[in-house]
Amino acid sequence: MEIIQTPLMGRSVEQQVVGQATRDGDGVKLTRVLTQTHQRRLDPFLMLDHFGSDNPNDYGGGFPDHPHRGFETVTYMISGRMRHKDSAGNEGLLQNGGIQWMTAGSGVVHSEMPEQEEGLMEGFQLWLNLPSHQKMCKPAYLDIQSDRIPETWSHESVKVRVIAGESNSTLGAVHRSPSLFPTQTLFLDIHFQKQSSFEQALNPKHNAFLFVYRGSVSVVSEKETTAIELNRMAILRNEGNGVLIQGSPGARVLLISGQALNEPIAQYGPFVMNTREELMQAVDDFRAGLFKS
Repeated sequence: MEIIQTPLMGRSVEQQVVGQATRDGDGVKLTRVLTQTHQRRLDPFLMLDHFGSDNPNDYGGGFPDHPHRGFETVTYMISGRMRHKDSAGNEGLLQNGGIQWMTAGSGVVHSEMPEQEEGLMEGFQLWLNLPSHQKMCKPAYLDIQSDRIPETWSHESVKVRVIAGESNSTLGAVHRSPSLFPTQTLFLDIHFQKQSSFEQALNPKHNAFLFVYRGSVSVVSEKETTAIELNRMAILRNEGNGVLIQGSPGARVLLISGQALNEPIAQYGPFVMNTREELMQAVDDFRAGLFKS
């Protein structure tokens, strides 16, 4: 049987976004790249934070105990050491190149505290929405160290860390049943060793964006070539079945995509549900001390 491959039609850039400087937790300095403004457009993704500093005053306070319900947090450490503990009894050490994938589900209280007093602390936290039928699921936790994240080379000068999804026939560290987790997240960390290009297939129905955290890149489509500078997020148009990225030497970029849930979003701080009534119940349950397992 002959296999017919569909030509890759590269998406173009719809919009570029500059993040908002803020502080969270106990004064941790960070940049909020994906905010509530873009939640609908980038459904199922709710938030993306980038933190990075070699000044202990910017990260020393960490993120003491705080609650979540109704979504997942994905924390990706580039550099540094941070200890996770939660009310479900999970504990893990995030360190260089590792991932923590936490499903808050029905409710969990957790902390993320630095285990260093000096040096660079850098990483990302992505908030991924849960479908309505999973919002009250049992909390879960994955602690994935760097050596367990599959890596592939599209060619000799582009290394791809496959955190979730699939790239170059390589399955990511996280892959789950579409019936339970319909968002089917793709999460890649792409490293350009020298001036070169990288192609990635994307589901035409999925929302997608990229974030440049080293150097600069260009997104190339039949329509245009768009330069994306350092610390910019580029939202990709929902036209085409892939993306072509040209990277400068040393450039690094996150590429993230997923299937939209197309459900109502009701958010109050660390609680993300579908209705106001569910939010009020979440607050009541937390105050009643029910976020224990």
